[in-house]
Amino acid sequence: MTFAISRPWRQAILIVGLTLAGLSSFGDAGLAKVQEMPAPRVESEAQPAKEDLSELSYRLPEPRPDKTIFSPLDLPTPNRMRTATGLPGEDYWQQQADYRIEVALDDQKDSLAATAHVTYTNNSPYPLPYLWIYLEQNLFREGSEGSKFTPPGSRFNNRQEFAGGVDVEYVRSGQTDLKMRIYDTIARIDLAQPVAGRGGKVEFDIAWKFNIPEYGVDRMGIRNVKKGKIYEIAQWFPCLCKYDDVYGWNTLPYLGQGEFYSEFGNYDVQITAPATHVVCATGSLENADSVLTESQLRLWRLAHGSKSTVVIRGEEEIGTESAESTSEPKTWRFKADNVRTFAWTSSEATTWDAAMIDWQDGTSTFVQSVYPGEAKGAWAESTQMLRHSILHYSDTWFRYPYPAATNVNGIVGGMEYPMIIFCGGDSNKLGLHGVTSHEIGHNWFPMTVNTDERRYAWMDEGFNTFMNAYDRFEQYDADVNGAERAAGENRFSARAIGQMLGQPGMQPIGLPADQVRPELLGALEYNKTGIALRMLREIVLGPERFDPAFREYISAWAFKSPQPADFFRCIENGTGTDLAWFWRGWFIENARHDQAVVDVTESTRSPRARIQIANKQEMVMPVLLRIVFDDETSIDHELPVSVWYYSNLWTTEIPTHGKKIAKVLLDPDRKMPDSNRLNNTWRPPGASAEANQEGEEKKPEGGSEDGD
Repeated sequence: MTFAISRPWRQAILIVGLTLAGLSSFGDAGLAKVQEMPAPRVESEAQPAKEDLSELSYRLPEPRPDKTIFSPLDLPTPNRMRTATGLPGEDYWQQQADYRIEVALDDQKDSLAATAHVTYTNNSPYPLPYLWIYLEQNLFREGSEGSKFTPPGSRFNNRQEFAGGVDVEYVRSGQTDLKMRIYDTIARIDLAQPVAGRGGKVEFDIAWKFNIPEYGVDRMGIRNVKKGKIYEIAQWFPCLCKYDDVYGWNTLPYLGQGEFYSEFGNYDVQITAPATHVVCATGSLENADSVLTESQLRLWRLAHGSKSTVVIRGEEEIGTESAESTSEPKTWRFKADNVRTFAWTSSEATTWDAAMIDWQDGTSTFVQSVYPGEAKGAWAESTQMLRHSILHYSDTWFRYPYPAATNVNGIVGGMEYPMIIFCGGDSNKLGLHGVTSHEIGHNWFPMTVNTDERRYAWMDEGFNTFMNAYDRFEQYDADVNGAERAAGENRFSARAIGQMLGQPGMQPIGLPADQVRPELLGALEYNKTGIALRMLREIVLGPERFDPAFREYISAWAFKSPQPADFFRCIENGTGTDLAWFWRGWFIENARHDQAVVDVTESTRSPRARIQIANKQEMVMPVLLRIVFDDETSIDHELPVSVWYYSNLWTTEIPTHGKKIAKVLLDPDRKMPDSNRLNNTWRPPGASAEANQEGEEKKPEGGSEDGD
């Protein structure tokens, strides 16, 4: 999911979000929201004032009475399900929910009616006397908890005061009606007898209908365009709640801001829509020969063998009598295996184009886009953008595991589902790449690695934002359009994040999504998490150490459901590093970072100098120093985070080779989230700031002043 930007967010924070994602814009779909912060301090060239440093000599346990930031984390005890290495154990289990659904779309009433046959497999060791399901359309019912919880006019508020909700006609197992109690967006189904553990199954049928909201809190809805309507349908069927070994039944209500956590399953879905509609969905189209015209079928087959984009239904074909062989509604059939949910789109108003990715193992992925004439400029490149991002993430982290990928232009600004994404914006090519890259990235997190989005939004939004940073529009433009090739990886700055950390009222990343203030969700769960992982990869560990561990995490937990402790342990074991200080400072607490150059002493008897550094806030990070000599040469000197183990004051020695030091700079490329840069520069007493300004203010190669 992506966040729309609204004023008055400060430009400094926006740059972080843009740079972090490797974008300059999300176009009309927007960027991750971030909190408005005080204006950055104007930095001075003046010598830092001397101060009492005695309190820094010993690490105090506050604010944790019996711990420091380096103390081991209080993680759940490892077991045979979730091991000490962060990998699934030999006793790991998870439930499965399989669905056979028949649904009919009524484009005159903007409604749908459906039936489902559900098979639930209980792989846990415990018998289950009842089931919990989500009825997420009840968010739109008058008086719902979500309608009262979300701020009026916000992205996840029912802005139109749409009178919706699910009308459940029956729930039955065989010929026996099952009792169902509905509590807002969840419902409990009592079973005639408990479903046995370790592979027991229960089957039931359910019928329901609802009116489709035009604006479905930016996750579904209807876009009205010149040639008709575009339906984006999600959160539309009664969905089994996740049952796991950590919480049992996961029944946090659907309030709007928090996303989803569900079981994997196999889907066989038949969608009946008007004859003039093109339907795309999670999964593979099983009956193309019965729903496509002869011309469309020929082009559909051609696209299956083409790396280049093939237009299956052109704009000129929309609305013409020759385009359809019948006026009767058509039923499109899709199958999808081992996915966590199912979404679809239907429209008479969209161009449809596609291309193919062929994998080395002989499998393939059908990549396609559907969009109206209003978006034909930028969106003519959507399929290739989607294809490029899939290949990038596959080459870098983990092979895209699905047989299809669809990008839909509609009313939704940015939202993700297995094999299908909803993206807004019509004309901004750079923005389209950004939102496409982000939303398809969610097919790794949380569609493949099935994280609990409602409790731990950072484990999908933040991980995805981290991946997005390396998928650059410039690289796509070079590879696909022959533009000038981008040089290297985009650098980043944490300066704006530094201003945010430790602010009064700031929240930690680890809160459940619905408990995060809406104006902070983007800043914390997307941007702070994403930049933290970039720091871990690029500064703390290095790519050669981080990358194999992150790949192992994805591979080990693909189509399984990890918890935060599993991620922490997997990365620590894979990199051979104790990172309790990093997880605590970045993810668990709201620590602030401020390093300072305290003093420099140059020896008169040896070609060496001593540099004293202070860690003045609770966050700890490695130390990045640049020593500039009077002949304008310089050396970089790094210190590990272990220098802060027992003290917040450290002295290091560096060779001077007989040269005089003109200045010492802490974090010269502004990579650290330093909240106060007024104390990051040292000069000899009486030195002229103007005389040495050029060396400090010089922009790094390939980026802005901040290293972006």
